[in-house]
Amino acid sequence: MIAIIDYGMGNIHSVKKALESQGAKTRIVSKPGEFRSADKVVLPGVGAFSDAMRQLRRSGIGQALDEHIKKGGVLLGICLGMQMLFEKSREAGDVKGLAVLKGRVEKFIDMNGLKVPHIGWNKLDIIDKGCPLFKGLGSREYAYFCHSYYAKAGDEDDVASFTEYGINFASAVYRENVYGVQFHPEKSQNTGLKILNNFIKLC
Repeated sequence: MIAIIDYGMGNIHSVKKALESQGAKTRIVSKPGEFRSADKVVLPGVGAFSDAMRQLRRSGIGQALDEHIKKGGVLLGICLGMQMLFEKSREAGDVKGLAVLKGRVEKFIDMNGLKVPHIGWNKLDIIDKGCPLFKGLGSREYAYFCHSYYAKAGDEDDVASFTEYGINFASAVYRENVYGVQFHPEKSQNTGLKILNNFIKLC
């Protein structure tokens, strides 16, 4: 069973629909005890980093996610959910994240006429062919993005793909049983569905 975390800031129903289209059994959960038996957990998110982290800590979900990871459970963070895997964000000052991965979240600045937020389709420059999420995909696929902040990984070995938008930023990361994608796989058509299918098949 795949648990989808509902903390009031994610487009959970589109994620649920996309996962189920690939044959997954899912459950939307909002309390720590509701996903302790799940094999895999998805942490989606759209909105403000500080508000999201406050809600995760207040509800006890943050601690439960840490326990899930430490016992070997698989976690996928999507968009804001990926950003919260890092140590801190510049949004609203230095707000602490879940610190599962080393690094911080920075804001895009206007460069060469590029608009912020970064919205729309962009290329994934897949640099880690061994990342299970990208199994069966080409080296340059397209995915759908919607974000004003990006993750700057503290360990380059954690980066599975980069995307160029004024700068090269980490668009997918993974370390052992923890995965994160800055784009929205549930909105990325065949590429996104393949990524979610690969996630479902993870042991």
